[in-house]
Amino acid sequence: MPRRSSARSSRTTGNSPGAAASAPCPCGLGAPYAECCGAFHAGRSAAPTAERLMRSRYAAFVAQDTAYLLRTWSAGTRPAELTLDRGMRWTGLDVLGSTGGSAFHTEGTVEFTAHYRVGGADGEQHENSRFVREDGLWVYVDAIQ
Repeated sequence: MPRRSSARSSRTTGNSPGAAASAPCPCGLGAPYAECCGAFHAGRSAAPTAERLMRSRYAAFVAQDTAYLLRTWSAGTRPAELTLDRGMRWTGLDVLGSTGGSAFHTEGTVEFTAHYRVGGADGEQHENSRFVREDGLWVYVDAIQ
């Protein structure tokens, strides 16, 4: 049976990593962007777990890195193109739990709430995302309803 991690909050702020590679990564793990999700975005390494991929995808939304988002999307569900709302500012991430998704798994889920601000109003996106390995790399598949 897949392991469900205990609920944990890792609320982050949505600092734009484009400002400085030494700024804290918006994914919330505390490392500088260049040493954390920046390495995944630049292709220097790949996310080792489903949760790290989800965190790196959140950081890519903060950075407006559509190329990374498309590259880490499953071939079976990836859109042909992706246009992000430039007026949306991602302001924080809460990772709520996960199942599977480790180096020993081929699939996993990560439940999270991503917070944003758009048009002067705060909002949030709650999702339980499904991830699988394709060609040995973790990719996002879809949201579980």
